[in-house]
Amino acid sequence: MSLKSPAKAAKRRRLYAVLAGLAGLGVAAGLILTAFSDNLVFFHSPSDVAAGKVAAERRFRLGGLVEQGSVARQADGATIQFRVTDTAQTVTVAYKGVLPDLFREGQGVVAEGSLDKHGLFVAREVLAKHDENYMPKEVAEAIKATGQWKPGAAAPAK
Repeated sequence: MSLKSPAKAAKRRRLYAVLAGLAGLGVAAGLILTAFSDNLVFFHSPSDVAAGKVAAERRFRLGGLVEQGSVARQADGATIQFRVTDTAQTVTVAYKGVLPDLFREGQGVVAEGSLDKHGLFVAREVLAKHDENYMPKEVAEAIKATGQWKPGAAAPAK
């Protein structure tokens, strides 16, 4: 009987414990990253939506200007439809609920939701600008990207 045998067995047990711990840590990290990616909400402009850069039923934020003359209440009285534009493309938005007090045509808006299978953006939340000198940074950048930014327009948020 060798004296090294119990020492080798102890080393082997420690190695298995370390490997099991690393495997458990890897599984936990994988689960956390999966949950994180499911909760990420990306910003897209109407031009991105028209170009097909957004998958149907994937949650994202749509930003732009509320198109003049596009706000309409549906027959149920609670659903509002309006169009969001970046001056190059337009997306129709449906929202059921109370709109922010500062929501109006021609102003910046960011809506969070997803596209249905017919291409209608179904919003879960609508955010409007907080004063006349503000436009969400993403909205301003999307309008600048189309080349339609007018000097002297609302300053983007910081």
